[in-house]
Amino acid sequence: MSVGTPGSGAAPCRFAHYFVICGIDTETGLEPDELAALYQWLEADRQGRSPDAANAGENFEQSPLKRTFKSKVLAHFPENIEWNPFDQDAVNMLCMPKGLSFRTQAEPREPRFHSFLITREDGSRTYGFVHTFYEEVTSAPIRAAMQTLYQMHHAGHAAAAASSSSSSSMDSLASSLDEGEGGAGPPAQAPPPCGGCSGAYDAARDTLYASKALCLITPLPFMHACRRFLAQLHRAAAGPRPPPLPLESYVHNLLYEVPLPPPGRALKFHGVYEPIVCQRPGPGELPLADFPLGDAFQLLGVENLVQLFTCVLLEMQILLYSQDYQRLMTVAEGITTLLFPFQWQHVYVPILPASLHHFLDAPVPYLMGLQSKEGTDRSKLELPQEANLCFVDIDNHCIELPEDFPQFPNKTEFIQELTEVLQRFGLSPEGATPVGPGPAHLKSLALHELVDDRRNGNLGGEALAVLERLQALTKRTGVAVEGVETLGRAGHRGDAPGRTPEEEEELRDAKLNVQLREVFASRFTAMFADYEAFVIQGAQDLESWLTNREQMHNFDKASFLSDQPEPYLPFLSHFIETQMFATFIDNKIMSQWEEKEPLLRVFDARVEKARLYSGRAPSLRSSHYQRCTNLKEAAQAIEQRLMKIDHTAIHPHLLDMKIGQGKYEQGFFPKLQADVLATGPTNNKWASRTATAQRRKDRHRQHNEHLGLDNDLKEKYMQEARSLGKSLRQPKLSDLSPAVIAQTNWKFVEGLLKECRMKTKRMLVEKMGREAVELGHGEANITGLEENTLIASLCDLLERIWSHGLQVKQGKSALWSHLLHYQAREEKLEQQADSPVSNGQERRKSDTGMALPPLKVSVTQDMRHIQNMSEIKTEVGRARAWIRLSLEKKLLSQHLKQLLSNQALTKKLYKRYAFLRCEEEKEQFLFHLLSLNAVDYFCFTSAFTKIMIPYRAVIIPIKKLSNAMTTSNPWVCVSGELGDSGVMQIPKNVLEMTFDCQNLGKLTTVQLGHDNSGLLAKWLVDCVMVRNEITGHTYKFPCGRWLGKSVDDGSLERILIGELVVPSAEEQEGKQCRTPPMLRSPSQIRRISITSQGGRGGKPNVVQIQESIGEAVNNIIKHFHKPEKERGSLTVLLCGESGLVAALEQFFYHGFKSSRLFQKTVFVWDFVERAAAYLDTAEQIGDLQEAPEPLGPAGETFCRYVGGINGTPRSIGKDGKFQLLVCLGARDRLLPQWIPLLAECPLVARMYEDTALLRDRATVNSLVGVLQTLHDFSITLESSLIKGIRL
Repeated sequence: MSVGTPGSGAAPCRFAHYFVICGIDTETGLEPDELAALYQWLEADRQGRSPDAANAGENFEQSPLKRTFKSKVLAHFPENIEWNPFDQDAVNMLCMPKGLSFRTQAEPREPRFHSFLITREDGSRTYGFVHTFYEEVTSAPIRAAMQTLYQMHHAGHAAAAASSSSSSSMDSLASSLDEGEGGAGPPAQAPPPCGGCSGAYDAARDTLYASKALCLITPLPFMHACRRFLAQLHRAAAGPRPPPLPLESYVHNLLYEVPLPPPGRALKFHGVYEPIVCQRPGPGELPLADFPLGDAFQLLGVENLVQLFTCVLLEMQILLYSQDYQRLMTVAEGITTLLFPFQWQHVYVPILPASLHHFLDAPVPYLMGLQSKEGTDRSKLELPQEANLCFVDIDNHCIELPEDFPQFPNKTEFIQELTEVLQRFGLSPEGATPVGPGPAHLKSLALHELVDDRRNGNLGGEALAVLERLQALTKRTGVAVEGVETLGRAGHRGDAPGRTPEEEEELRDAKLNVQLREVFASRFTAMFADYEAFVIQGAQDLESWLTNREQMHNFDKASFLSDQPEPYLPFLSHFIETQMFATFIDNKIMSQWEEKEPLLRVFDARVEKARLYSGRAPSLRSSHYQRCTNLKEAAQAIEQRLMKIDHTAIHPHLLDMKIGQGKYEQGFFPKLQADVLATGPTNNKWASRTATAQRRKDRHRQHNEHLGLDNDLKEKYMQEARSLGKSLRQPKLSDLSPAVIAQTNWKFVEGLLKECRMKTKRMLVEKMGREAVELGHGEANITGLEENTLIASLCDLLERIWSHGLQVKQGKSALWSHLLHYQAREEKLEQQADSPVSNGQERRKSDTGMALPPLKVSVTQDMRHIQNMSEIKTEVGRARAWIRLSLEKKLLSQHLKQLLSNQALTKKLYKRYAFLRCEEEKEQFLFHLLSLNAVDYFCFTSAFTKIMIPYRAVIIPIKKLSNAMTTSNPWVCVSGELGDSGVMQIPKNVLEMTFDCQNLGKLTTVQLGHDNSGLLAKWLVDCVMVRNEITGHTYKFPCGRWLGKSVDDGSLERILIGELVVPSAEEQEGKQCRTPPMLRSPSQIRRISITSQGGRGGKPNVVQIQESIGEAVNNIIKHFHKPEKERGSLTVLLCGESGLVAALEQFFYHGFKSSRLFQKTVFVWDFVERAAAYLDTAEQIGDLQEAPEPLGPAGETFCRYVGGINGTPRSIGKDGKFQLLVCLGARDRLLPQWIPLLAECPLVARMYEDTALLRDRATVNSLVGVLQTLHDFSITLESSLIKGIRL
């Protein structure tokens, strides 16, 4: 709404562009409203009926006084303006959104005021302000036509009285169009025609009135000034005495002789009876906003308004709903004004005309206003999509929010600050709650309603006079009548001399407006104080930036989020993905080469000022709430401008008019003389001077912009860059043929496909970037929060695609509704075939050679999993869970292809223009989704952490004679990132079991053991396989070792580390490639080779051992440098195949003397135990001659830890004990103290060769230095590792 919105062309300097009169054309007579007919055509198409049938005959059910008739633009002045061409159809439609309406003398005919705006394709806006009143119809043909229509209606009504009234096909949306009678059908019996009855008309008795509209079209939203000017103009025509000058003089003066106030100045011009003052903010202030924000807060309440504001910031679909057009406009303009420094980038139609209701089908973010019918129930209003809709019922002060809705940062403190501002102005933070007032309050309520009508310009001359007399009387007599003294809210507090109550009211509104806006603006200044540090200035010049705009990252989102306070993240991670934020950053980058966009200039100045005053280091972020500090100054600036008026426009004066024209007739707005209003004065120095300066400025700017660039290329780049990701801003109002509507829908289809391509590309780039880091390339640039935001955004896109072109709305989620239809048909087919697997289903093969049974995979199977989750209560929630599950299983594209393969169902559910029925686009869409199979998502597992999941575990023994089975009682415990299953007994001789357990997350370890009972108390296990039966993720836990007292290292229990199984080649068909697994476990080969090292080849050399230790430590350090929620399992890095334990095992085995003595294997733990015993004994007997130095605390802790591990009731074997010692030593930062102790122990000479690494002082010192780097991190061990250990 700033003066220089991009693309506004030559900024016009006139206060008003056009003066328009709309009403009934007496020459053409009564014509049915074509737009209403078109809407009936669209509704018939939506219902699947023949559209031609909708126009087959007149609608005689409604009284002609309640029908809509075609209005026309009767006159507009001037004829046309080059920089803002007059759009007759659009202006006519928005001046009279319901067409012409008629009244008789028995019905209320108070004037009404409303405003509208037209958004051009480049995003610039033109404002319209409309004063609608009723004027007597004097044309005999029109009165006769109305009489005839009423007689036909009465006759048709009587004939239909016997039959039951069928509900109209337009009851859903169309019912909200008409004012007047309630939503019910026609009464069973038509009343007899009677003068004075509502809806009845008798030409002989009744006076007929028709609506007429006076409209001003202006470049800036000077609402108060325009409302007062139009009200005075109407008062001049309706009053008992003629105005001082012909009305042409006042209109001509406003159109041609009143300039826009310069920025930072106030301007006074003259209406018919009173002067009118308007003011414009200065260059450093918030842009002009004249719609009363206090009214918006009173209509909704602070809490609701902040929630609505958050929805708008997150670019959800917003539908405002009210009987009153001005309320729709007040809330829409109020909420978009509060977005500073951001701007709404999508469809913006605060008043949606009846003929455009098909636009609610738009699969894009929008902010629209829909007029409701009095008494219409919200439940009867069918909306094409509600999954991402924020529905605002203004008249009932309530709001329906979408699901999964992040709260605005510091919401409680923010609401408190807004509340205090409202209370200072005497307004309630809860808003005007609609309660039935008692008799005591009715008087004051009536008085307040009277003054509200006055403010809205809705009082006639007589009522206005009564109000003014009442106020004057109370003031003169000093009698306090409750409520009267505050009606004008002028009171006696600091009234400026000569200021009318109306002016005082406007000043108060302006002060409240600016203070509320300052509170909102200060929140953004605090939240984005350091945004410039994260803007990526990649391009050398404007041309290269525009050319590569789509491929470039303009903002370092991950670094920005990592710098924010934790409570802000849910909101900010969503917000920085919006189009309004992207446009804001684009404007920042383009400001290197172009003039700064006005909103950005003001915001940057505020950020700079805040930085100077606070002196805060940019990197220090705090969630502490910072209150707005400049409320007083902002209000004072406005008051000072209004007290000191800088400019006064030329007074209205007599024009060179033909004699006899401009004739005054009481109660009728005259036909204005066109020739005097067609052009302005030729000698107006101000107009010519400013226009010349503007042309010169434009030429200079264009020259600079096009320097060194081919014009056509430049235009193409500019169009593409500026419209990137943007959709249609406002439906075309001037041509509403079915062909144009089809073209608009085609634009939506193209837009959805482009959005899908952008979203999937972003998800791939970010995710692959992260996985590349895990493989050792580059730096991570995505966080779990950001990933979750991108997936939520994909869910929203799919919902919008499935909502586009629906035949009949069923439920809140269009996607889930389609899935339910598909499920019903598939289950019917299954029953007919009497087979558990239907045509569309496959069986997922198990891993090669493993004994897991195949997992059934189908659309309906995954739906059943979701339906069984009692935690999800809504259709939208189920649809999102199903998308996440399909994405995690790499089946999203395949499932949706299967769903859409049932073409008969798709045709039944969707109109022919729907996205899902555009074959080529649909194929491309599925292909884009297929590309997501290239990366791993755990978006279902990580989102639903509390659900119960069925798991299947299979123990695979090494089949060696009878060693496959054991006579002991085996048990297993499965652990993951979110918890463990607890110890579960395995039935004897059974190698497969299923169990239900709360979601364990990604699986990390399996504890496997037995109780050593029976004759065959040993067990040789190859591996354990565990599968999540919902997501299909299968984990392999290699073992390759014995479990038994008398074999191997005597372990009855082993802790196995898991790896995610890569699906086989057959499973990958149609699923694209897959990244390498993220987890690696110890393999049986490593374990066996280490424990049987004795003269055989394949031992790692010194360099390899040193490298493996360095890599293991490095991986642990990298782990702690990731965001906390992204770290994954530390157990894998400690105990896995390339973990710290394995690397230190290699170190201790290097140069270890014969690992077999008397056919008994010697383990590293044997050396550790003997060293501990030696140190313990040496300390007890004080034999320190052999020991190089006293033990000290390191020796004490070493002995204590070894004793504690040996004393555990668990039979974890010698390798298990060594693993535990390393893990505890790493946790408690003791390893660098223990290793030199072991190296100096005399036992080393007996048990290690001279070349052993443990006997090389330099190597030991180097190892100690590497291990000390882990001291900076707090290592937490999984409970499965340290269970039963008491130190």
